Amino acid sequence: MIFCNPLFSRKLEPKERIENKPDHIISSKIMGKDYLIHMSFPKNYSIKDTITYPVLYVLDGKSTYRYFNPSNIDYEKIEDVILVGISHKVNGIASRINRFYDYTPSLDTITASKIEENFGVQKGTIKTGGAGEFLQCLKKEIIPFIDKHYKTNFDRGISGHSLGGLFTAFCFLNSDGYFTRFGINSPSLQWDEEKLLAQAILKFTKNETWDIKPTKVFFSTGENENPNMVSNMIKFSLNLKKSNYENVDMNWRIYRNESHGSVIPSSLNGTMTTLYGKK
Repeated sequence: MIFCNPLFSRKLEPKERIENKPDHIISSKIMGKDYLIHMSFPKNYSIKDTITYPVLYVLDGKSTYRYFNPSNIDYEKIEDVILVGISHKVNGIASRINRFYDYTPSLDTITASKIEENFGVQKGTIKTGGAGEFLQCLKKEIIPFIDKHYKTNFDRGISGHSLGGLFTAFCFLNSDGYFTRFGINSPSLQWDEEKLLAQAILKFTKNETWDIKPTKVFFSTGENENPNMVSNMIKFSLNLKKSNYENVDMNWRIYRNESHGSVIPSSLNGTMTTLYGKK
């Protein structure tokens, strides 16, 4: 065992970047499904030194990975950070079905029925309310894998868009210090009759202290998104601001002339520069 220990402590070199090819595929026992991992590393990342780096976990990594480049992110203005994109291995409707389970914090059978009708799938196909399980999958399976094989530290962030933004908001409200940076972009706070939004406002208006580590939060939407999505994001962020938590640094932005899909590059860049901007 003494001779084997150094072998197990070795870190992996970053792989050559090949378009659409994941760095890893992780099979989750908790979720019973596979996840693709796409990674981007700081320019000077090397296994030959002792430097460790913060990590930002980005949901729907398969679709957002193409934005992990200098044309969308001004790396000269941000701290060195490892980006880890997480997405489902399956494609098309199967991937969208998985998102509805993994990213939603509560059971919503009415919305699920409407989605099944829109997708043209059998009744009972859409499962919801799996956010708690997926958070455990991150904590117990995906993130420990990244920590084991790469030069990370305990400075962890998470970012998501749409349903991914809803999940990120869920993580923020249930924060135990595991994540300390949150990119909540175009969050689907209308889910389940705005249940998570109501929980957030109730928590913030109590005006009690929140015993968490110093935390940064960035909210965003596009100007031309669904009006409810924009107004709900504003409600969430303004109520958080009014709470005046000493250990929460919050910023928000509405991107002009951007829609739900077109805003993704801007919101990712805003997340990076706000949460990891150089002082």
